[in-house]
Amino acid sequence: MALPAPALRSPVRPGPEARALVDRHTALVTQVRAVVDHLDGVAMAVTSWVRADERRRAREELSHVPVGRLGVTTDRNLRLTAVQTAGYTTAADLLGVDAATLDAIPGVGEATARGVVAAVDQLAKAAVTLRPLRITLDRAGLPEPREARDLLALLRRFQRVSPLVTPHRQLLDDYLRFAGQATHDAAPARHAARMLLTLPRTRRRTHAALAQLHDWDQLLVAHDLPGIVARAEAEIAVPDPHGIALADEYARRSAEYYTALQRIVPHAAGALATRGLLPADLVARVDAHPLDTTLLKVSLRGYQEFGARFTLEQGRVLLGDEMGLGKTVQALATIAHLAADGHRRFLVVCPASLLANWEHEVRGRSALAVHRIHGSGRADALAAWERDGGVGLTTFEGLAHVPLDPLAHPTPDLSGTPAAPADLARVGLLVVDEAQQVKNPKAARSRLVAAWAQRCARVLLMSGTPMDNRLEDFLALVELLHPGLSEPMPRHLGLVGPEAFRSAVAHVYLRRNQSDVLVELPGVVASDDWVELRAPEETHYRAAVASGNLMAMRQAAWHAPGGTDAPPAKLDRLLELVDEALDEGHSVLVFSYFRATLDLVAQALAERGATVHGPLTGDVPVARRGELVDAFTADDAAVLVAQISVGGAGLNLQVASVVVLCEPQLTPSLEDQAVARAHRMGQVRPVRVHRLLGADGVDERIVEILEGKREVFDDYVRVSSLAQAAVGSVDAARGDLAREVVAAEQARLGYGPWWDELDSAAPDELPAPG
Repeated sequence: MALPAPALRSPVRPGPEARALVDRHTALVTQVRAVVDHLDGVAMAVTSWVRADERRRAREELSHVPVGRLGVTTDRNLRLTAVQTAGYTTAADLLGVDAATLDAIPGVGEATARGVVAAVDQLAKAAVTLRPLRITLDRAGLPEPREARDLLALLRRFQRVSPLVTPHRQLLDDYLRFAGQATHDAAPARHAARMLLTLPRTRRRTHAALAQLHDWDQLLVAHDLPGIVARAEAEIAVPDPHGIALADEYARRSAEYYTALQRIVPHAAGALATRGLLPADLVARVDAHPLDTTLLKVSLRGYQEFGARFTLEQGRVLLGDEMGLGKTVQALATIAHLAADGHRRFLVVCPASLLANWEHEVRGRSALAVHRIHGSGRADALAAWERDGGVGLTTFEGLAHVPLDPLAHPTPDLSGTPAAPADLARVGLLVVDEAQQVKNPKAARSRLVAAWAQRCARVLLMSGTPMDNRLEDFLALVELLHPGLSEPMPRHLGLVGPEAFRSAVAHVYLRRNQSDVLVELPGVVASDDWVELRAPEETHYRAAVASGNLMAMRQAAWHAPGGTDAPPAKLDRLLELVDEALDEGHSVLVFSYFRATLDLVAQALAERGATVHGPLTGDVPVARRGELVDAFTADDAAVLVAQISVGGAGLNLQVASVVVLCEPQLTPSLEDQAVARAHRMGQVRPVRVHRLLGADGVDERIVEILEGKREVFDDYVRVSSLAQAAVGSVDAARGDLAREVVAAEQARLGYGPWWDELDSAAPDELPAPG
């Protein structure tokens, strides 16, 4: 910013004219200083609170560490017995104790004193790092820990005032520095007679100051500095919410609170694992890539910025972040950057159930135009998208109605050279959400997406579960991005070392887990609730086993023939769990694969007076699904009953903090998706997950068999790298699982060997849920 240059003579005459000018600027300087000091004071108060909380957490953790254990932190031979004899029993007792104090203890010595101080300091830093700041809401809806109420109030004030001050901070600081000095130097000119008595040197300084203040007048008008200050003062005067109102505000906008906290105290929210175990040279290139977010309406977290930069730097990638981490906003950030760079059209392909969510996200979180190329208005939306540009949304089936771009080499120009006009007219980024749905290269939808991928320079596949039971599914997505990349790798990746695989896919695949990057997200408290089947259920179950019908076996615990007044054991337990949750004011999600089970649960809960929404099944139209979710979200304590294959994907249900799974699922990721509906960004309460399991039956067999499948996912995909694993543990498809479960149960119950006539169908050809 160009600042006023000093002048030898002022256009302002000493006396009343100069007095008005000096007094006006003196008053404005005072106002500006008050606004800046207020915002800085809030930031300093937040920093002080965090420092005090770090000391509290460190002391709490170190109180469990005996002094005798300090020796494991160093190679030195520390004389700890003497330290203990002096009355120091835990590491917490040594916080703040300096080496000189310890050295004065008989038998300690300088080396031990310095070693102990260093060890305690090291432990204190580790305690703060490994136990990051986390604010949750207790059963009464108040912040926990209680002291956090002061922090939340400060952060709320910072969120309100900072947007009005920070963008103009350079102007405000310059004005304080130059105008503040100028008003002091120009003070003699307030009275003409006084000017006659000043020394020539002082007179020259006074005239120069008057000239500078006169020039500042013009800058103030050009930049509306008085208006900036007035708006900030008005916002500062607004009282902050407190008590329950503040807690409710935090519950709705927790991500914004943590973003403000990170801006003030960057390390306070923990060291974010933003890089997904990528090689160092790739991390450096990604970090250096520019990211223009001017078209976004939301703030990005550090790991989200890294994800967008990774996509821009690499061009064709698979973003496999665990659900709840904001893959959609990372895609929007990438699109926003490309749009700011001149690209006009972008295409998002997703399941029909996610179209409304994508449309809402694009409109609410960016300044980008959105066109829903689906349904009755498809033709008009397509024409508008092709003519005006923006983000086009379509389904896997609807993609067939979107004309392909002309064939282009699928390698983006990452050199920073501006794109040619013809390139800007092409689709700048193809986004495929729930990309695991195109893992079968022989399926029509997969071939269509592949055709589009060949014609787009940049492709972003998004999937929280890139592999269900088979590593080949993961490689199929990698192959879609970079044909031929996986050819050197054996199909059974247990024979390939982890370093080789990580090296091969590092430039393609990025995954971060919730525990790595969302330190404000409370943990999941999971429990398996085992129940004993009652006599009618057991009889019904044995008949299902004898028939070899896996789906009937899975439902038997819920649907025994009539003739008894007692509810099924699983239903009994579910009612207990829901009653407890509703009494505590928590909303509940109930998931089942089977519609008949959902109907039974919904009816039973309604009869007990619970507010029940659903069942949400595949038969419910997409628009109606959004209405059900909105109604559930609006209620204080309610139950949403949903089919796990529908409610477990693409919906944001973090209003619930209790999840009940009516039976174990045949794919581990299906359960993970369902839990992630509640355990995602914006959740400020711990999520309790209850899985209802029947003892000595099909549930137990499924759990045992799928434990190995879950380990495969954890070892091979969850951390963006593959470890060695047994070949046989990665090849079971659901048809094989069905045979294995039924055969095990028939053998256990003495029905003889199970026949081999069960259709060796693909997973999608298994019996539909009842």
